[in-house]
Amino acid sequence: MISFLLTLKRLLSGLWRAFKQKNFQTLFVLVMIMLASGTLFYVREEGISAIDALYFCVTTLSMVGHPSFQPQTMLGKIFTMVYIIAGTGLFLGMVGHISYALIKQSEK
Repeated sequence: MISFLLTLKRLLSGLWRAFKQKNFQTLFVLVMIMLASGTLFYVREEGISAIDALYFCVTTLSMVGHPSFQPQTMLGKIFTMVYIIAGTGLFLGMVGHISYALIKQSEK
């Protein structure tokens, strides 16, 4: 439990350092917009609940994937393909900035 708390503290301090960079702030806002727009789309187009739609969006952007949900409509499938291509790059860029902040923090 103590190691978990120490790791969480280190992650949060890395996030704090990353938030001081303008590029990270921009990526963070873009990822939030992607999550909000994806959630709204899946709720309206696919008819799933907001929490399920958000869960699908987060698992898709983090490249974990969602094993039980597949878009049923053609528009949903096309949107998902574009969402994966655009969102994955944004999400990886954001994770890269957090990683960089953590590495810089451990050097000091």
